[in-house]
Amino acid sequence: MIDLGPHAVFIVWAYLGVAMTVAALVGWTLYDARSTARRLAELEARAPRRAAR
Repeated sequence: MIDLGPHAVFIVWAYLGVAMTVAALVGWTLYDARSTARRLAELEARAPRRAAR
């Protein structure tokens, strides 16, 4: 392993914290995108149909 010096524990925990935060943001974004797509599909299904020209 790379020698990180006397602050190795802090550095490792900082990287883990950032990785967990990024993973949580990606998960939240995916969840919100699916929720928004589902809501949009519901709205489109309820919308009145337009006549073709």
